[in-house]
Amino acid sequence: MDRVKRAPAAWMSEPAVTQLLAALGEGGTPARFVGGAVRDWLAGRPVQDIDIATPLTPEAVLQRLKRAGIRAVPTGLAHGTVTAIAGGKPFEITTLRRDLETDGRHATVAYTDDWQADASRRDFTMNALYADPDGTIFDPTGGLADLEAGRVRFVGDAATRIREDYLRLLRFFRFFAHYGRGSPDAAALAAAADLAPHIAHLSAERVWSEMKRLLASPDPAPTVSLMQRHGVLGAALADNCHPEILAELVALEPAYPLKLPHDALRRLASLLDPTVDSETFGQRWRLSRDEIDRLAGIRHAAAHAVESLERPWHLLRRHGAETVADGALVAAARGFRTALTLLPVAAFWSDPEFPVRGADLLALGYEPGPALGKALAEIERWWEEGGCTATRAQCLAYLESLPPNGA
Repeated sequence: MDRVKRAPAAWMSEPAVTQLLAALGEGGTPARFVGGAVRDWLAGRPVQDIDIATPLTPEAVLQRLKRAGIRAVPTGLAHGTVTAIAGGKPFEITTLRRDLETDGRHATVAYTDDWQADASRRDFTMNALYADPDGTIFDPTGGLADLEAGRVRFVGDAATRIREDYLRLLRFFRFFAHYGRGSPDAAALAAAADLAPHIAHLSAERVWSEMKRLLASPDPAPTVSLMQRHGVLGAALADNCHPEILAELVALEPAYPLKLPHDALRRLASLLDPTVDSETFGQRWRLSRDEIDRLAGIRHAAAHAVESLERPWHLLRRHGAETVADGALVAAARGFRTALTLLPVAAFWSDPEFPVRGADLLALGYEPGPALGKALAEIERWWEEGGCTATRAQCLAYLESLPPNGA
């Protein structure tokens, strides 16, 4: 196992981390950082979740944490994982493992004290990096060189790794979108193309989770195009997708006056063909209710962006500034560039409050019921048409021009 010494990161010596490692390392037992924390530290990216690997069994981990007064949650004992809560933050502690049996979705594992065996069951070489708190890196699969080269490479045989868990097929593209540079690994790409039909064996929730994270990369368009060319995109999302429009959208996103996040739903709205029904798509891939509604809102705003240029108030009040801006960008990516004029309006939009209430109409003699609702809606339409600037008195004056009492 290759060893490389680097200057340790500040997060490696935070009080909660030090307390945790002291508990796990009692008696000289090695405990090392592993996976995403090591990868992102070496890539110069912010470290989010800190995972720790140990040869201790889960039961031994629980005992040591208890003795140290650290709260422990047995979140995944069947797979050797315990979650420790230290300093108010969660840390996943996983026992070194080797696979006994896999079925494309789940694995039966056995515990081991062999670091090489643990590395050999991981997905990508850049995820099979371990680090001691002093900055010593343990690299059993060549992951450091791959990470530095922007090369997303499976540990061992790509097809074998994918057959162990078909989600790794999508993870390959997601990691390539976030970490890859240059041409993708040929063996990985060939295996992914060959095994793409097996995406159907995965749960919709797992597929959408991976695709959402892929679409939230800085520029997912080249990777999504790659997926389409190799028969993966249709299995993962829909057959009638448009990576070329996604590419246009990403290029246009800086046109918004404010800084936009790398939003997966905005990118998805551009990628899907307009004929795809948002509700049907969302139900198929188990999007949350909020995600389905937002996707539908962006697509509705995109479809009506150009016709709303002179009077965008109704669109803005129905969907909100963020959704209208997203829709305008999607419309522009589809070739309707005039929709970009909505961007500064949305960026600095402050939703005004409609100044009339049902009580105002009741005071004027309206009876509760459909007639009151119809009159109120008509006043609001007129108020919006005028740019949402009319006062309460002006709105009630307009009411006098309507048929009396909703007749």
